[in-house]
Amino acid sequence: MTCTLDLYTDYLLSSTGPTTATGLSRLLNGALSHDHITRWLSSGALGSTQLWQQAKPLIRQAEARRAADDFAVLVVDDSVLEKAHTDANELICTHWDHSRQRYVKGLNFVTLLYQCGELAVPIAAELIRKNVPVWDVKSQTTKQQSAFTKNEYLQQMLRQAQQQVAYRYLLADSWYASAENMALVGQLGHHFLFALESSRTVALSDADRVQGRFRALHTLAFDSEQPLRVYLRAVAEAVLVSRQVFTNQDQSQGVLYLVSSDTGLDQAQMTAIYQRRWKVEEYHKSLKQNASMARSPTKTSATQATHFFAALLAYTKLEALKIKHCLGHFRLKAQLYAAGLKAMYQQLLALSA
Repeated sequence: MTCTLDLYTDYLLSSTGPTTATGLSRLLNGALSHDHITRWLSSGALGSTQLWQQAKPLIRQAEARRAADDFAVLVVDDSVLEKAHTDANELICTHWDHSRQRYVKGLNFVTLLYQCGELAVPIAAELIRKNVPVWDVKSQTTKQQSAFTKNEYLQQMLRQAQQQVAYRYLLADSWYASAENMALVGQLGHHFLFALESSRTVALSDADRVQGRFRALHTLAFDSEQPLRVYLRAVAEAVLVSRQVFTNQDQSQGVLYLVSSDTGLDQAQMTAIYQRRWKVEEYHKSLKQNASMARSPTKTSATQATHFFAALLAYTKLEALKIKHCLGHFRLKAQLYAAGLKAMYQQLLALSA
């Protein structure tokens, strides 16, 4: 399997068009048959275990060379790969995309990303499978849902990561800012730094919490330099919350509320640490555009899952090349594309001679 996996992930990085079993077989001049590759894609042999095995050497290198004042973070986020024209199954179905606030037909996945210095690699990922039938009283129909929520997947991944990596903060958007997640991060000996909805309520003192006096974040007066020390419902310890006003590309203003269990942080530190969450957005973009995640015409849930995890492993290969050559993913992909164009041009000249 290892040989096939290496060839397939190299193929995903090299390709600029649809990635198929036939395409890889032709690239290898038939050294691997179409049927062999299709059987491998159908095996369902890939998962978070392989992600960790490939990421581990890169993480250990990053740990060895990081500065004394540097630290690692974990970032959790989910994304939907749109597949509007692919036949529906337990993976390719309708999912709520909270980043776009609408339902999207496609492949929904959750990733736990390790980030330290220049390195950002996935150490665990889960595909959302809607394979549990549930009777919907309102519509009087049977609908399919996942056996686990995204937050439950996160909790499983965090318990596994506890045995694998050292990190200081878990970063996430407001989707994952539940009291249960906050409690688990504390139990594992780490801090969290999450975004919060403006409607989230807090108490300004422990006495206020005991007496049930909670106020929505958007009603509070914030200091521009120092976050507020407050109490959340169902969270035992005090936390810090900050309010940040930013300008969007269309010149409109947005507001971001942050919460952290690390009460020693100031406003600037909270902002700087949370900005590291942006690495997961870069990861999603590179995964879809540089690792050919979106270019597979696979039809079954088994082949779609194998291709998905192979794309994540291809991304990790690209990240290793980034560290080695000090070039970004898109620059590396552009170099591969340019080399391919030159090879095709030389072949054209030879045919025309």
